[in-house]
Amino acid sequence: MEKETVKKKKQVLLYYCVEMEDVARKIASESDSILLHSINWRSFADGFPNLFINNAHDIRGQHVAFLASFSSPGVIFEQLSVIFALPRLFVASFTLVLPFFPTGTFERMEEEGDVATAFTMARIISNIPISRGGPTSLVIYDIHALQERFYFGDHVLPLFETGIPLLKQRLQQLPDSEKIVIAFPDDGAWKRFHKQLVHYPTVICTKVREGDKRIVRLKEGNPAGCHVVIVDDLVQSGGTLIECQKVLADHGASKVSAYVTHGIFPKQSWERFLHKNDGSEKAFTYFWTTDSCPHTVKAVANKAPFEVISLAGSIADALQI
Repeated sequence: MEKETVKKKKQVLLYYCVEMEDVARKIASESDSILLHSINWRSFADGFPNLFINNAHDIRGQHVAFLASFSSPGVIFEQLSVIFALPRLFVASFTLVLPFFPTGTFERMEEEGDVATAFTMARIISNIPISRGGPTSLVIYDIHALQERFYFGDHVLPLFETGIPLLKQRLQQLPDSEKIVIAFPDDGAWKRFHKQLVHYPTVICTKVREGDKRIVRLKEGNPAGCHVVIVDDLVQSGGTLIECQKVLADHGASKVSAYVTHGIFPKQSWERFLHKNDGSEKAFTYFWTTDSCPHTVKAVANKAPFEVISLAGSIADALQI
């Protein structure tokens, strides 16, 4: 019998921004082939970055990756400076992992004067210098608008990953896993995710305009007597999820939970979903999100109904592609 050849994993040197240090350590713990390297994130007196890439000479000929978080405009420039420098250090290949593409919701120009910042960010990333190994590999999770994959130029190879397999693993662990129904808050979420969730019954909600208000209605499906999980790519204020929960409960859902890959929650809007200690009604049984937005992870730690599902294992796998 011929022996099966086991593909040897390539060694990857992983740099990371300050916010993503916890995630980077989890990624490294997933695989012996991933070694962490650090950046000195210093600043000059005027506040502009004074950066230093540690072990710069030693990474020649190595596979190098950078784990980024563009959580606010204030941290983007310093990370871009490092991201543009690493491929030029004679590395064998360069991978940028940007789990959350933050400008993704601003992809449309609806009237003259609107600025499509998603396209601007894609153009900046597309100009990362080519390494000795060729174009930069770009790993993004559940980008908001599917057409944004076409915004990137030929100098990067976008790899669009999803957090849905991690959600499915978690759902299989639930005691009522046989009574799960997936709900999509709108047609856009259905188009994005339904093919990955075909083994579950589905419910689709829709937003209709009544006067100046936008009302959420049940479009199709039956949530009665089931644990309904609302699935979407991201949450900001959470208003749509709350309206969906009310509609699903009115139609007989026994429990309602939510999953979003990116829990953005500006202005601490996650507080709207907390289970209160006064015994009041708990609208969401679970609220799952990933660690793509590190500020949110710290804010919701050990606060019901929130559970954080780590992307670390998935990112470790993506670094081997």
